[in-house]
Amino acid sequence: MSILLGKIEHEILNLSLHERAFLADRLLSSLDENTINDVDKTWIAEAERRYHEYQTGGRSKGITVKEVFAAADRLLS
Repeated sequence: MSILLGKIEHEILNLSLHERAFLADRLLSSLDENTINDVDKTWIAEAERRYHEYQTGGRSKGITVKEVFAAADRLLS
């Protein structure tokens, strides 16, 4: 590891949790922006598909928040 990289690492580790998380997100995003954009586009398309199914009364049916939390409790227990 170069001296400069060691200094940068030391400085980064002294940042707040929020600042480190922000920097980590920026660094990861910079590695391959095309892949990340493709992933984002895929999730957006999936969300739109599910919303359309919900709106048209297809396979997706809405559930109450109470049902959501009950299911989460079951999964976490």
